[in-house]
Amino acid sequence: MEKFNLKLIYRFLGITAVLNGLFMWFSLPFSFYYDESSKWGIATAGIITVGLGLILYFFNKPDSKKIKKKEGYLIVSLGWLILTLTGMLPYLLSGSIPSVTNAFFETISGYSTTGSSILTDIESMPKGILFWRSATHWIGGMGIIVLTIAILPLLGIGGMQLFMAEAPGPSADKLHPRITDTAKRLWLIYVLLTLAEFLLLKVAGMGWFDAINHAMATISTGGFSTKNASVAHWNNAPFIQYIIIFFMFLAGINFVLTYFALKGKVRKVIQSEEFKYYLFGVLGISGIIAIMIIFNQDPSLHTSIAHPMVYGKVESAIRHSLFSVISVVTTTGFVTADFTMWSYFVTAIFFSLFFLGGSAGSTSGGVKIVRHIILLKSSFLEFKRTLHPNAIIPVRYDGKAVKQTIVFNILSFFVLYMLIFIVGTIILTFFGLDFYSALGACASSLGNIGPGIGTVSPVDNFNHLSIGAKWFCSFLMLIGRLELFTVLILFTPFFWRKN
Repeated sequence: MEKFNLKLIYRFLGITAVLNGLFMWFSLPFSFYYDESSKWGIATAGIITVGLGLILYFFNKPDSKKIKKKEGYLIVSLGWLILTLTGMLPYLLSGSIPSVTNAFFETISGYSTTGSSILTDIESMPKGILFWRSATHWIGGMGIIVLTIAILPLLGIGGMQLFMAEAPGPSADKLHPRITDTAKRLWLIYVLLTLAEFLLLKVAGMGWFDAINHAMATISTGGFSTKNASVAHWNNAPFIQYIIIFFMFLAGINFVLTYFALKGKVRKVIQSEEFKYYLFGVLGISGIIAIMIIFNQDPSLHTSIAHPMVYGKVESAIRHSLFSVISVVTTTGFVTADFTMWSYFVTAIFFSLFFLGGSAGSTSGGVKIVRHIILLKSSFLEFKRTLHPNAIIPVRYDGKAVKQTIVFNILSFFVLYMLIFIVGTIILTFFGLDFYSALGACASSLGNIGPGIGTVSPVDNFNHLSIGAKWFCSFLMLIGRLELFTVLILFTPFFWRKN
């Protein structure tokens, strides 16, 4: 069996736990301000988490501080597990979510930025707990692993292997030669975007508590809301919804491109193939759905979460179609209306979007647009290769030839993704879900989307699922967030063999 540097792994998990515990204490001011009894549960959870982290850190001094690739995968997967197991403590100790299964589900849904929930009355929850719930999104959005490697030089540990295991998308573009500087820049952009959205939402009329929670959930493409009706609560405040649309779109862009745009290098953004497909794809699909809404006059198809919407107005149709499409494509999961009530055709379009995902290098989940681009290009080139079997015809992306190993990796990812989706749907039917709902729950969990179809539609939640189904969906959220291979590779025998 492979010999791992266990002390290094434990020490890194300790750092992760300490940071997670500190984030918990950020919820305390809200609990004290609103004089909630949940503050003692949150405070205790933070003490336990920080204490555990300090024990793991100080009692494990490694001889070598070099992280090998296999250890990187272990640290990321176990790190996410530590985050979830400690992150559920505020729910349990405050009594807000007394069930271990429900608390685990809500927590992993937060860290994986899925946004699926088991809560039936969100607005009755303590404000401190709601803030912590949104914070799990924000932590998981960019990845606490990336945050941690930004401070690893202070500890004498290099983090490149961790970044490659954690970075979203098929590749990890670097903004700076040093990986820790890259992490710092990523988090700086992340914080600035969150702050900007918070201020704009506040100016637009949203309360300060709702604004900060929705800003964290938007930039992380998470989708937890402080309202039972999600963003449909503000259906009479279009400006608020347009702000969220804009920042959801930004959150779905590769953060490297966002960095270039902020540096004034707009041409790099415009020249990006993935950005073009992302932009025009969203606009095109939104336009089709808006037309369907405008010309579909059946009132039964126009029911929103909050109240019937007047779809005779073109602006309303465009806004809600654009909001829903961007929310699903970026896997944010915010809702302004029940898109499954807009006709079966529209529902089918949205279900297909479950498998799209945002840009690589963004906080979005799903397959990612770049994978679809390369996969489709490779498939079409097979026609040329059939006619010219001796010719070397590489797949080109952004004007550069894509290595064949990357094409094979993307093909393997897609096949594995669809296989997990098929098997996962069958397993969920075994746990009691009807086939239609099982399709929605599996696609939503694996793609980290939030709402699904059937009994897990935008107007429903996952509370009615059986215990087994909730644990299985939690597993799907985890492997979906960590790009399948990072977690599943741990279940292969050759991972544990000596090289």
